Order: sequence, then structure tokens, then C-alpha cells
Amino acid sequence: MIALDEKITVARLLSKRRWTPKLLSFRLARDPGFRFAPGQFARLDLRKPNGSPVWRAYSIASATWDDHLEFYSIIVPGGQFTSLLDKLEVGDEVMIERAPYGFLTTNRFADGRDLWMLATGTGLAPFLSILQDEASWRRFERLVLVHGVRESAELTYREEIAALRDHPLWSDVGERLSYQPVLSRDRLPQALSGRIPALLDDGSLEARASLRITPEHSRVMVCGSPDMVRDTHRALIAKGCRLSRLAAPAQIAVENGW
Repeated sequence: MIALDEKITVARLLSKRRWTPKLLSFRLARDPGFRFAPGQFARLDLRKPNGSPVWRAYSIASATWDDHLEFYSIIVPGGQFTSLLDKLEVGDEVMIERAPYGFLTTNRFADGRDLWMLATGTGLAPFLSILQDEASWRRFERLVLVHGVRESAELTYREEIAALRDHPLWSDVGERLSYQPVLSRDRLPQALSGRIPALLDDGSLEARASLRITPEHSRVMVCGSPDMVRDTHRALIAKGCRLSRLAAPAQIAVENGW
């Protein structure tokens, strides 16, 4: 890591993993002084050929104890940031702000029995970090991860999610995690079909999980496209849940995935 000033450092690209032509994960070297809570995001900067900066916010997918920072991105054709990201090679530089941001964290909730994590696309990233935090496994009796995408090839990190149940720090409660894929343009036997908000409205998602969403027992985190976040929020309000605020803890926490 190279220090630029008290707010920004330069990190080296350690690796890239391409899931599909439009989806990739990448890892940056982590400054030992960079601290974050699971669910938070970092601000990254790449430079155009003329030297002008392009900043973007990315949720952190790695564990708080990893020696790297992992991020999950969609490559937008012609996108100012992702076009530069797509061309990066191992060893290239990425600027990163020293401070993390965001409130999609479990500490904004009062205690509850069940933690629902509802994601579309790269909105999965913050939940990968939350599920690598032992406190999440000890605090909640049920952990329900729902990942909605268009096509089955976009159901990334499935092996990593399955392996979480056997992690030595919480393998004694590994059965608490349920993973539910959702496809809107494809079919798989284990996947539900449609959009997450509609599956909440008709009860299909709760039926598949064998678990009801209630204000008393449920804490629900939502991350994805603005339309998905808006519609899912509406569906949860219809179930009696309310947006959680630091001054008034409730049941819902939301964040737009882009």
C-alpha cells in the first residue's frame, strides 16, 4: 500500500476472477489500518488516460479479518469506471479512501430471531461479508440468503456460500444458513422463478424457506437495483415491517446496489 494523504491510499490489484463476460470479482491489497464493519462499502478511484479521477462505491465482499479486500462488479459497456476496471492487470494501482461507508450492517437492528438477506446481482457482495462474521451466526437462529438474477450463470459464489456452513468458527451452527436462488429469465430445479418482490407478495419465498417474515422475529436486509429495493421495501411494509433507523431500530435495512 502507498500512502497519498490522510484520506486516500493506493492499493495493488492482487487478482481478478471472471464469472461471466459481464461479471467479475477482484481483490486489492489491504492496508493493515483499514477497518470496516461487515456490510459496509469502500470508495475506489481509477484514472482515465488524461489523469482525471473516476470514483465508484463498492460493497466489500471479504471478511473483516482477510488480508485483502474483495469486490464484486458488473462490467457496464462504455461505463467510465468499469471499462477501466476491465482492463486492469495484476499489480496495477487502484486508489481507495481510508474510511469505509454505509449502514447496511446488522448492528442497526434490535435483536431478532431470523436474518433475511435479499440481493439481486452484485448486491450479493455485502452479504458475503456478513456471512463471514461469526457474530451473524451466533446472534440469529436462521440466516436466509436470497440471490436473484436473470440467468443461472449469474448465480455466482455458490460453492463459497455452501462452504460457509462448514467454517470451523461456526460449523456447530452451520445448518442455520438457507440459500435460495431466484431466476427471472431461466430455470433451475432448486430456484424460484420471478422477482423477489413478487415472491414476497404471493408468499412463495416464505413457503420455500419454511419461515414467515414478521415484525417480531424478522430482520431483513435488502441490496440490489433501485427498482428491486423500492419494490421489496414496499412488500415488506405490507407485512408490517418498518425501515430501521439508528434512533429507532426496526426490521428493514436497504441499500441500492448501484
